[in-house]
Amino acid sequence: MKLPSNLIDISMALDDVTIVDPPHMRPKINMLNHGDNLERWTDIYPGLNTDELPGGVGSAYETITLTTHNGTHVDAPLHYHPTDKFGNPMPSIDQMPLDWFLRPGIKLDFRHFSDGYVVNQQDVVDELERIDYTLSPLDIVLVNTNAGSAYGSENYTSSGCGMGREATLYLTGQGVRVTGTDAWGWDAPFVHTSKRWAECKDPSIIWEGHYAGIEQPYCHMEKLQNLEAIPSKDFVVACFPCKIRGGTAGWTRAVVLTD
Repeated sequence: MKLPSNLIDISMALDDVTIVDPPHMRPKINMLNHGDNLERWTDIYPGLNTDELPGGVGSAYETITLTTHNGTHVDAPLHYHPTDKFGNPMPSIDQMPLDWFLRPGIKLDFRHFSDGYVVNQQDVVDELERIDYTLSPLDIVLVNTNAGSAYGSENYTSSGCGMGREATLYLTGQGVRVTGTDAWGWDAPFVHTSKRWAECKDPSIIWEGHYAGIEQPYCHMEKLQNLEAIPSKDFVVACFPCKIRGGTAGWTRAVVLTD
């Protein structure tokens, strides 16, 4: 069996130092060093002289407080709404079929769109024509925005274009069930949508790419990285989500495999 010759990490590190999320949902990581938990060893091994351990230390580990939407993650349909358009319960992340998450992938390069721009169906069609690609069912579609260049800055959550309802429904209508973006979210950043809302008071513009999942349940990845380093096509994406009972999302170490 021949394995791909090149693996490209498109996942973001889970990090409580680099600014990636708004303050109310930033993760917290408590690092316990090798000498911080020696009492656990003496509890397990009564009478142990810990100075006799290699270097006089025990194990190191971390305790983490976070949401399922920190770091690079896969959103389950349950995140978007409790039921689909037929009233059926939306599936949680532990209910998603594994064969969705190891599939041929393509990249749509939308870095030229301004922050807050809402991508429409024609934008997707034009980009597919540019890269000379016809979508197949279960292809994984990655969206490269200009948010990647804002990683680690306070502008990250407000950077990048978003995928609108009609663009999302176009993809799912072609059989796509997993997508991804290097922006903070699949939709246009909240700060830009809020300004549009103040002008038009039209609720259909709110979270429209996510709510499109009511029509056709699908998963998308958020907070990808390094999409600039991958080609437009001819690669495979592996992005299995963590299996969290009833979860609205699961963290993933998303990787592109290519020759």
